[in-house]
Amino acid sequence: MKTKILPASELKVAAKILQAGGTVVFPTETVYGLGANALDAEAVKKIFLAKGRPADNPLIAHIADKKMLPQLVQKIPASAKKLIKKFWPGPLTIILNKKKIVPDIVTAGGKTLAVRMPAHPLAHKLIKLAGVPVAAPSANLSGKPSPTTAKDVIQDMKGRVDIIIDGGSCQVGLESTVIDLTSKVPTLLRPGAITLEQLRKVLGKVNLANPHAKKPKSPGMKYRHYSPNTPLILVTKNFEDNIKRLIDERKKMALIASEEVGKKFLDKKIEVILYADLPTLAQRIFHILRELDGQHFDYVIIHAVPEAGIGRAIMNRLRKAAHKTI
Repeated sequence: MKTKILPASELKVAAKILQAGGTVVFPTETVYGLGANALDAEAVKKIFLAKGRPADNPLIAHIADKKMLPQLVQKIPASAKKLIKKFWPGPLTIILNKKKIVPDIVTAGGKTLAVRMPAHPLAHKLIKLAGVPVAAPSANLSGKPSPTTAKDVIQDMKGRVDIIIDGGSCQVGLESTVIDLTSKVPTLLRPGAITLEQLRKVLGKVNLANPHAKKPKSPGMKYRHYSPNTPLILVTKNFEDNIKRLIDERKKMALIASEEVGKKFLDKKIEVILYADLPTLAQRIFHILRELDGQHFDYVIIHAVPEAGIGRAIMNRLRKAAHKTI
Protein backbone atom coordinates (compact mmCIF):
# COMPACT_ATOMS: atom_id res chain seq x y z
CA MET A 1 0.00 0.00 0.00
CA LYS A 2 1.24 3.48 -0.85
CA THR A 3 0.81 5.91 2.03
CA LYS A 4 0.42 9.65 1.39
CA ILE A 5 1.85 12.05 3.98
CA LEU A 6 -0.38 15.12 3.96
CA PRO A 7 -0.09 18.52 5.65
CA ALA A 8 -2.90 19.83 7.85
CA SER A 9 -4.20 21.88 4.93
CA GLU A 10 -5.32 18.71 3.11
CA LEU A 11 -8.03 17.60 5.52
CA LYS A 12 -10.69 17.53 2.80
CA VAL A 13 -8.72 14.87 0.94
CA ALA A 14 -8.41 12.82 4.13
CA ALA A 15 -12.13 13.19 4.88
CA LYS A 16 -13.00 11.77 1.45
CA ILE A 17 -10.76 8.78 2.13
CA LEU A 18 -12.66 8.12 5.37
CA GLN A 19 -15.99 8.37 3.55
CA ALA A 20 -14.74 5.89 0.95
CA GLY A 21 -13.78 3.29 3.54
CA GLY A 22 -10.08 4.08 3.79
CA THR A 23 -7.72 4.62 6.73
CA VAL A 24 -6.37 7.96 7.93
CA VAL A 25 -3.87 8.68 10.71
CA PHE A 26 -4.56 12.01 12.39
CA PRO A 27 -3.30 13.91 15.44
CA THR A 28 -5.35 14.34 18.58
CA GLU A 29 -4.41 16.13 21.79
CA THR A 30 -3.55 12.75 23.35
CA VAL A 31 -1.74 10.64 20.72
CA TYR A 32 -2.05 10.08 16.97
CA GLY A 33 -5.05 7.96 16.02
CA LEU A 34 -5.52 5.44 13.20
CA GLY A 35 -9.03 6.13 11.96
CA ALA A 36 -11.73 4.59 9.79
CA ASN A 37 -15.49 5.07 9.46
CA ALA A 38 -16.87 3.55 12.68
CA LEU A 39 -20.11 2.56 10.94
CA ASP A 40 -18.34 0.61 8.17
CA ALA A 41 -17.25 -2.83 9.40
CA GLU A 42 -15.01 -3.46 6.40
CA ALA A 43 -13.24 -0.14 6.92
CA VAL A 44 -12.73 -0.84 10.62
CA LYS A 45 -11.26 -4.24 9.78
CA LYS A 46 -8.40 -2.38 8.05
CA ILE A 47 -7.43 -0.81 11.41
CA PHE A 48 -6.89 -4.22 12.98
CA LEU A 49 -4.89 -5.41 9.97
CA ALA A 50 -2.67 -2.30 9.90
CA LYS A 51 -1.87 -2.50 13.61
CA GLY A 52 -1.76 -6.26 14.02
CA ARG A 53 -4.32 -5.68 16.76
CA PRO A 54 -6.21 -8.55 18.44
CA ALA A 55 -9.88 -8.61 17.41
CA ASP A 56 -11.03 -8.79 21.05
CA ASN A 57 -9.54 -5.36 21.84
CA PRO A 58 -12.32 -2.74 21.44
CA LEU A 59 -11.93 0.65 19.75
CA ILE A 60 -13.00 4.20 20.61
CA ALA A 61 -15.44 6.05 18.37
CA HIS A 62 -14.49 9.71 17.92
CA ILE A 63 -17.13 12.34 17.23
CA ALA A 64 -17.03 16.05 16.41
CA ASP A 65 -20.52 17.05 17.49
CA LYS A 66 -22.61 16.17 20.53
CA LYS A 67 -25.48 15.46 18.11
CA MET A 68 -23.57 12.39 16.91
CA LEU A 69 -23.73 10.74 20.33
CA PRO A 70 -27.46 9.80 20.38
CA GLN A 71 -26.98 8.13 17.00
CA LEU A 72 -24.47 5.72 18.53
CA VAL A 73 -25.68 4.98 22.08
CA GLN A 74 -29.02 3.98 23.59
CA LYS A 75 -29.21 6.40 26.48
CA ILE A 76 -27.19 9.33 27.82
CA PRO A 77 -27.42 9.24 31.62
CA ALA A 78 -27.09 12.27 33.89
CA SER A 79 -23.54 11.21 34.80
CA ALA A 80 -22.52 11.35 31.13
CA LYS A 81 -24.12 14.77 30.66
CA LYS A 82 -22.15 16.13 33.63
CA LEU A 83 -18.85 14.82 32.27
CA ILE A 84 -19.59 16.00 28.74
CA LYS A 85 -20.37 19.50 29.98
CA LYS A 86 -17.15 19.62 32.01
CA PHE A 87 -14.60 17.80 29.85
CA TRP A 88 -15.73 17.64 26.20
CA PRO A 89 -14.11 18.26 23.85
CA GLY A 90 -11.07 16.79 25.57
CA PRO A 91 -9.11 13.68 26.58
CA LEU A 92 -12.03 11.82 28.18
CA THR A 93 -13.69 8.70 26.77
CA ILE A 94 -17.05 7.58 28.15
CA ILE A 95 -18.55 4.12 27.82
CA LEU A 96 -22.27 3.71 27.23
CA ASN A 97 -24.59 1.03 25.83
CA LYS A 98 -24.36 1.00 22.05
CA LYS A 99 -27.04 1.01 19.36
CA LYS A 100 -27.20 -1.68 16.67
CA ILE A 101 -25.91 0.77 14.06
CA VAL A 102 -22.42 0.31 15.52
CA PRO A 103 -20.74 -2.80 14.04
CA ASP A 104 -19.66 -5.47 16.51
CA ILE A 105 -16.07 -5.25 15.29
CA VAL A 106 -15.79 -1.79 16.91
CA THR A 107 -16.79 -3.09 20.34
CA ALA A 108 -15.13 -6.53 20.10
CA GLY A 109 -18.62 -8.05 20.18
CA GLY A 110 -19.58 -6.23 23.37
CA LYS A 111 -22.78 -4.30 24.05
CA THR A 112 -21.03 -1.09 25.10
CA LEU A 113 -19.27 1.61 23.08
CA ALA A 114 -16.40 3.89 24.06
CA VAL A 115 -16.91 7.43 22.72
CA ARG A 116 -14.84 10.59 22.83
CA MET A 117 -14.85 14.09 21.34
CA PRO A 118 -11.22 15.14 20.76
CA ALA A 119 -10.18 18.72 21.42
CA HIS A 120 -7.42 18.88 18.80
CA PRO A 121 -8.64 21.26 16.06
CA LEU A 122 -7.38 19.03 13.23
CA ALA A 123 -9.08 15.93 14.60
CA HIS A 124 -12.27 17.85 15.26
CA LYS A 125 -12.33 19.34 11.74
CA LEU A 126 -11.48 16.05 10.03
CA ILE A 127 -14.34 14.18 11.71
CA LYS A 128 -16.74 17.02 10.94
CA LEU A 129 -15.72 17.08 7.28
CA ALA A 130 -16.09 13.30 7.01
CA GLY A 131 -19.55 13.46 8.60
CA VAL A 132 -19.15 10.06 10.26
CA PRO A 133 -17.92 8.86 13.66
CA VAL A 134 -14.32 7.70 13.38
CA ALA A 135 -13.12 4.54 15.13
CA ALA A 136 -9.50 5.12 16.10
CA PRO A 137 -6.99 3.42 18.37
CA SER A 138 -3.46 4.78 18.66
CA ALA A 139 -1.59 4.70 15.35
CA ASN A 140 1.21 2.30 16.34
CA LEU A 141 1.96 -1.33 15.76
CA SER A 142 0.09 -3.27 18.42
CA GLY A 143 1.95 -3.37 21.72
CA LYS A 144 4.50 -0.67 20.85
CA PRO A 145 4.73 2.86 22.35
CA SER A 146 1.96 5.13 21.14
CA PRO A 147 2.94 7.78 18.58
CA THR A 148 2.96 11.44 19.60
CA THR A 149 4.66 12.88 16.50
CA ALA A 150 4.24 12.30 12.77
CA LYS A 151 7.76 10.81 12.72
CA ASP A 152 6.62 8.15 15.20
CA VAL A 153 3.61 7.33 13.03
CA ILE A 154 5.60 7.09 9.81
CA GLN A 155 7.97 4.67 11.53
CA ASP A 156 5.11 2.23 12.22
CA MET A 157 2.40 2.93 9.69
CA LYS A 158 3.96 3.92 6.37
CA GLY A 159 2.81 1.37 3.82
CA ARG A 160 -0.01 0.16 6.08
CA VAL A 161 -2.52 3.04 5.83
CA ASP A 162 -3.85 5.32 3.11
CA ILE A 163 -3.02 8.71 4.62
CA ILE A 164 -0.96 10.18 7.46
CA ILE A 165 -1.71 13.77 8.43
CA ASP A 166 1.30 15.59 9.84
CA GLY A 167 -0.04 17.68 12.71
CA GLY A 168 3.11 18.14 14.77
CA SER A 169 3.49 16.96 18.36
CA CYS A 170 0.59 15.93 20.60
CA GLN A 171 -0.01 18.07 23.66
CA VAL A 172 -1.00 15.47 26.27
CA GLY A 173 1.09 12.49 25.18
CA LEU A 174 -0.96 9.76 26.91
CA GLU A 175 -4.14 8.11 25.67
CA SER A 176 -7.48 9.41 26.94
CA THR A 177 -9.01 8.67 30.32
CA VAL A 178 -11.73 6.01 29.97
CA ILE A 179 -14.70 5.81 32.35
CA ASP A 180 -17.49 3.23 32.26
CA LEU A 181 -20.94 4.71 32.93
CA THR A 182 -22.97 1.54 32.34
CA SER A 183 -22.62 0.21 35.87
CA LYS A 184 -24.32 1.45 39.04
CA VAL A 185 -21.16 3.23 40.15
CA PRO A 186 -18.97 4.85 37.45
CA THR A 187 -15.71 2.96 36.99
CA LEU A 188 -12.37 4.30 35.83
CA LEU A 189 -11.04 1.79 33.30
CA ARG A 190 -7.97 3.66 32.06
CA PRO A 191 -6.38 6.67 33.77
CA GLY A 192 -5.31 9.66 31.71
CA ALA A 193 -5.01 13.44 31.73
CA ILE A 194 -8.52 13.76 33.18
CA THR A 195 -7.67 12.42 36.61
CA LEU A 196 -9.54 10.25 39.09
CA GLU A 197 -9.63 13.23 41.42
CA GLN A 198 -11.27 15.39 38.76
CA LEU A 199 -13.84 12.71 37.96
CA ARG A 200 -14.77 12.26 41.61
CA LYS A 201 -15.18 16.01 41.99
CA VAL A 202 -17.88 15.91 39.28
CA LEU A 203 -19.52 12.53 39.96
CA GLY A 204 -18.80 11.74 43.60
CA LYS A 205 -17.98 8.06 43.90
CA VAL A 206 -15.89 6.52 41.11
CA ASN A 207 -14.54 2.98 41.37
CA LEU A 208 -11.26 1.69 39.98
CA ALA A 209 -11.49 -1.14 37.46
CA ASN A 210 -10.43 -4.71 38.03
CA PRO A 211 -7.20 -4.91 35.99
CA HIS A 212 -7.78 -8.63 35.39
CA ALA A 213 -11.21 -8.35 33.75
CA LYS A 214 -11.63 -11.16 31.21
CA LYS A 215 -13.67 -9.11 28.72
CA PRO A 216 -12.34 -5.55 28.56
CA LYS A 217 -14.68 -2.64 27.75
CA SER A 218 -11.77 -0.33 27.02
CA PRO A 219 -8.54 -0.41 25.02
CA GLY A 220 -5.42 -0.80 27.13
CA MET A 221 -6.85 -3.23 29.68
CA LYS A 222 -6.13 -6.75 28.47
CA TYR A 223 -2.84 -6.83 26.59
CA ARG A 224 0.68 -5.67 27.21
CA HIS A 225 1.04 -2.21 25.69
CA TYR A 226 3.48 0.60 24.98
CA SER A 227 6.56 -1.66 25.07
CA PRO A 228 9.79 -0.45 23.45
CA ASN A 229 12.18 -2.95 21.86
CA THR A 230 14.87 -2.01 24.38
CA PRO A 231 14.08 -3.60 27.77
CA LEU A 232 12.56 -1.03 30.11
CA ILE A 233 13.23 -1.43 33.83
CA LEU A 234 10.82 0.32 36.19
CA VAL A 235 12.40 0.95 39.60
CA THR A 236 9.79 1.36 42.33
CA LYS A 237 11.97 1.39 45.47
CA ASN A 238 15.55 2.01 46.64
CA PHE A 239 16.05 3.89 43.39
CA GLU A 240 19.56 5.25 43.87
CA ASP A 241 20.91 1.95 45.23
CA ASN A 242 19.40 0.00 42.34
CA ILE A 243 20.74 2.46 39.77
CA LYS A 244 24.26 2.25 41.22
CA ARG A 245 24.06 -1.55 41.14
CA LEU A 246 22.97 -1.53 37.50
CA ILE A 247 25.71 0.95 36.59
CA ASP A 248 28.27 -1.39 38.14
CA GLU A 249 27.20 -4.08 35.67
CA ARG A 250 28.87 -1.95 32.97
CA LYS A 251 25.95 -2.26 30.58
CA LYS A 252 25.08 0.42 28.04
CA MET A 253 22.09 2.06 29.64
CA ALA A 254 19.89 5.15 29.58
CA LEU A 255 18.18 6.69 32.58
CA ILE A 256 14.91 8.67 32.47
CA ALA A 257 14.57 10.67 35.67
CA SER A 258 13.33 13.87 37.26
CA GLU A 259 15.78 16.76 37.35
CA GLU A 260 16.12 16.35 41.11
CA VAL A 261 17.07 12.68 40.94
CA GLY A 262 18.73 12.42 37.56
CA LYS A 263 21.34 15.14 38.05
CA LYS A 264 23.09 12.88 40.58
CA PHE A 265 23.98 10.51 37.72
CA LEU A 266 25.14 12.95 35.04
CA ASP A 267 28.81 11.99 35.53
CA LYS A 268 28.26 8.22 35.55
CA LYS A 269 28.92 7.58 31.83
CA ILE A 270 25.30 6.73 31.14
CA GLU A 271 22.73 8.55 29.03
CA VAL A 272 20.48 10.65 31.29
CA ILE A 273 17.19 12.15 30.07
CA LEU A 274 15.75 14.64 32.52
CA TYR A 275 12.17 15.89 32.83
CA ALA A 276 10.99 18.95 34.74
CA ASP A 277 7.58 17.76 35.96
CA LEU A 278 5.01 15.00 35.49
CA PRO A 279 2.97 16.68 32.71
CA THR A 280 6.21 17.02 30.74
CA LEU A 281 7.03 13.36 31.33
CA ALA A 282 3.52 12.37 30.23
CA GLN A 283 3.86 14.36 27.01
CA ARG A 284 7.33 13.03 26.14
CA ILE A 285 7.57 9.49 27.51
CA PHE A 286 6.43 7.52 24.46
CA HIS A 287 8.57 9.58 22.08
CA ILE A 288 11.60 9.23 24.38
CA LEU A 289 11.20 5.45 24.44
CA ARG A 290 11.00 5.37 20.65
CA GLU A 291 14.08 7.57 20.27
CA LEU A 292 16.11 5.44 22.69
CA ASP A 293 15.15 2.28 20.79
CA GLY A 294 17.33 3.41 17.91
CA GLN A 295 20.46 3.85 20.05
CA HIS A 296 21.18 0.21 20.94
CA PHE A 297 21.06 0.42 24.73
CA ASP A 298 21.12 -2.78 26.75
CA TYR A 299 18.27 -1.35 28.78
CA VAL A 300 16.45 1.84 29.76
CA ILE A 301 15.70 2.62 33.39
CA ILE A 302 13.00 4.89 34.80
CA HIS A 303 11.95 5.54 38.37
CA ALA A 304 8.39 5.27 39.63
CA VAL A 305 6.34 8.44 40.20
CA PRO A 306 3.64 9.15 42.82
CA GLU A 307 0.30 7.59 41.81
CA ALA A 308 -1.89 10.65 42.13
CA GLY A 309 -3.20 12.99 39.45
CA ILE A 310 -1.43 12.49 36.12
CA GLY A 311 1.06 10.24 37.95
CA ARG A 312 -1.56 7.48 38.08
CA ALA A 313 -1.78 7.49 34.27
CA ILE A 314 1.99 7.56 33.86
CA MET A 315 2.44 4.57 36.17
CA ASN A 316 -0.34 2.69 34.37
CA ARG A 317 1.59 3.03 31.10
CA LEU A 318 5.00 2.31 32.62
CA ARG A 319 3.80 -0.90 34.26
CA LYS A 320 2.44 -2.15 30.95
CA ALA A 321 5.57 -1.08 29.06
CA ALA A 322 8.14 -2.42 31.51
CA HIS A 323 10.01 -5.63 30.79
CA LYS A 324 10.93 -5.79 34.47
CA THR A 325 9.89 -4.03 37.71
CA ILE A 326 12.21 -3.88 40.70
